[in-house]
Amino acid sequence: MVPILVIVFILVPLAELAVLIAVGDWIGLVPTLILLLAVSVVGAWLAKREGLAAWRRFQLALAEGRMPTVEVADGAMILLAGALLLTPGFLSDVIGVLLLLPPTRALARRVAPRLAEWRLRRRGGRRVVIVDGTSRPAGSTQVTWGKTEMGDRPAAAPDRDPYA
Repeated sequence: MVPILVIVFILVPLAELAVLIAVGDWIGLVPTLILLLAVSVVGAWLAKREGLAAWRRFQLALAEGRMPTVEVADGAMILLAGALLLTPGFLSDVIGVLLLLPPTRALARRVAPRLAEWRLRRRGGRRVVIVDGTSRPAGSTQVTWGKTEMGDRPAAAPDRDPYA
């Protein structure tokens, strides 16, 4: 975790600053600032458009009665892309624009589970299963019972459907 934080809080801003200085030397200060502002405005507009489209797909999935896993992942990536686009710097803008493109998001959706599995194996290789918000080792036969969902209802007559 510490190496990731070092990269995020020290190396990324230094890289952004180096790129800003290089672009400023190449095209000048005012064009660099205008370019940063333009990318932020266009990126915010694009993030809003893609976010609304993802929201509509999310609502459609719920209306169809299916789990909106792809839509939730897209929404999270669009939110991250919007934050990256509003952050000053060309490197974050490039990553933000890439996350707004549907083919790149599809690639990220395929890579993210593999990355998570790799990190889990690197940390000890122990498989964990999440059930009811609690983690248990894979293959565990421990069963926990919660409160009944039916509540205190009188016993149903044998000829009646208890779920009606």
